[in-house]
Amino acid sequence: MAALITLAPQLVLLLALLAVALLMRRTVGRRRLERIIFESDTPAGKQFDLLLLVVIVLSVVAVALESEPSLQSRHQAVFTPLEYGFSGLFSLEYLLRLLCSEHPWRYARSYFGIIDLLSSIPPLLGLGAIGGKYFTVIRILRLMRVFRILKLGLYIREAERLKQALLASRRKILIFLLMMINLVVIIGALMYVIEGEPGGFVSIPTGIYWAIVTITTVGYGDVAPVTPLGRVAASAVMLMGYSIIAVPTGIVTAELGRTGNPSGIPSGNPPSEASRAVAQRCRACGERQHLSGASYCHRCGAALLDPPGDQPGDQATGSRAMA
Repeated sequence: MAALITLAPQLVLLLALLAVALLMRRTVGRRRLERIIFESDTPAGKQFDLLLLVVIVLSVVAVALESEPSLQSRHQAVFTPLEYGFSGLFSLEYLLRLLCSEHPWRYARSYFGIIDLLSSIPPLLGLGAIGGKYFTVIRILRLMRVFRILKLGLYIREAERLKQALLASRRKILIFLLMMINLVVIIGALMYVIEGEPGGFVSIPTGIYWAIVTITTVGYGDVAPVTPLGRVAASAVMLMGYSIIAVPTGIVTAELGRTGNPSGIPSGNPPSEASRAVAQRCRACGERQHLSGASYCHRCGAALLDPPGDQPGDQATGSRAMA
């Protein structure tokens, strides 16, 4: 009951925003509202995207400044109304997207739909509640919406390539991680035996922590060997770290190259004679050399529709040969 009383103002504001969204849909029209919000090919759509971009940047700046204790204590009376205003605007926009979308359920389940939901309504409900400051992290998600406004979704194809490369190399990376776990456990136990408590290695887990920090070339310096033998071992671990750290990078890079070039032909080099076939003659440009199984001419892009031997040029050649 106490929680409902605490959330009562936010729930009332959310219901008021829903009423405003329904009124705007009825006044403007669903199709026109959908084109303004989801598209940017109209002056109204471009202005909406620009305004939304400005509001997102201002809200993220406000959240970052509010996390500073000195500013929060002095200007809390400014930050609270600002966050109510930003959360209200984003909640209204999310409700409008749901109401004007032709497929609202599909939008709600999409990547950007989930980002819109998490960055609007939960922060609004969390304002003034106990633990509401933890919604700050969720509010930072608003910055992810810049990708849609700036049409950076065109780079999703490249992100998909990276995802495929990571999935293709997951077994190799898993084996590498298991090898690294065994290695740091052995090194940590060895340093515990060599250094012991005088060097700060009070336990094997402490030695494992030092091994991870050292082999990844981070080197915090809170634990360091003091004996000559320990320093020699530490030097060997540091040098080992430089060679090991490049292994997963090479694995992913190799898989990324295969993903970007599924044909297996090195980019920038012409295909070898073994990978070429005297298959179909292009009607448009007359090119005869094409990759086996090709559907389009690699020179002019015309469709290769006829099977080998059925092209007019091939028939003419055969007639001349018979004559």
